[in-house]
Amino acid sequence: MAVSEFGLINRYFKQQAVHNSTTQLGIGDDCALLSIPEGFELVVTTDTMVENVHFLAGANPEWLGHKLLAVNLSDLASMGAKPLSVLLALALPTVDEDWLRGFAQGFLSLAQYHAVDLIGGDTTAGALTLTVQALGLVPAGLAMKRSTAKIGDLICMTGCLGDAGLGLKIAQGKYGCADSDAALNRLHRPEPQIAVGLVLREFATACIDISDGLVADLGHITEQSGVGACLDWERLPLSSAVKQYITATGDWQMPLCAGDDYELCFTINPADLKSLPATCTQIGVIDQGDGVRITQSGTTQRLTKQGYEHFS
Repeated sequence: MAVSEFGLINRYFKQQAVHNSTTQLGIGDDCALLSIPEGFELVVTTDTMVENVHFLAGANPEWLGHKLLAVNLSDLASMGAKPLSVLLALALPTVDEDWLRGFAQGFLSLAQYHAVDLIGGDTTAGALTLTVQALGLVPAGLAMKRSTAKIGDLICMTGCLGDAGLGLKIAQGKYGCADSDAALNRLHRPEPQIAVGLVLREFATACIDISDGLVADLGHITEQSGVGACLDWERLPLSSAVKQYITATGDWQMPLCAGDDYELCFTINPADLKSLPATCTQIGVIDQGDGVRITQSGTTQRLTKQGYEHFS
């Protein structure tokens, strides 16, 4: 017997215990109810993943569940928000219970790790499309924005750059290397930088997560802040696998433009450099120019190649 819409929800997505005192009513009613503590602001984000646009057909459903939630939590991290709860909307071509079981496992495991409540959503028939709306809290006035970088600020980022882009090339069969697992894991199972975001909100002047590529995303900061940015190639945190790829192909712009890293790119006052978490690296400086440039071996050039953009 086919599983009904509500049977599907009850079987795979109503198994999570409530973690947050802010959740007054979760799955089961027309709407969820949340209480917002005094002195905090609600941070809200939405991301959609579509088959053959954001992920390949036949992708591992457990990885998809993890990544769908991770990319939304990454947005909250970029604002310095503590995640609270999420809503999940699924358009499914068919009810494949094995697929649903794997997807729910990946999604709910990450939700449990970050103490995030699944409080509602929707399911419908259609082309495979996955959407999450994520909610978080930040103390009033402390949310990090894209529009507040200052000339003289240092540009920094968490983690390494380009491994997810390398993983995509491996997954597409465009490149091969002896140790591909790490790059593929960065592509399929990104880790949102929640803990670092909570630290950065105390002193970062601007912040964004690296989803479409460092150049494109840093470009949003420069545009909205009315400043320029100059990156230092020698300072970029690149894994040995990415360095090997660049040596083999000459494609040095890949890690700058590939996207899907879900690290944080942020700016700080030089006086706060000592407060930088150990997982972060200074990679450039905010200046009076416009757009994003890079210095390599003493030569500075404008980066015209951007990153991923829908409808381009």
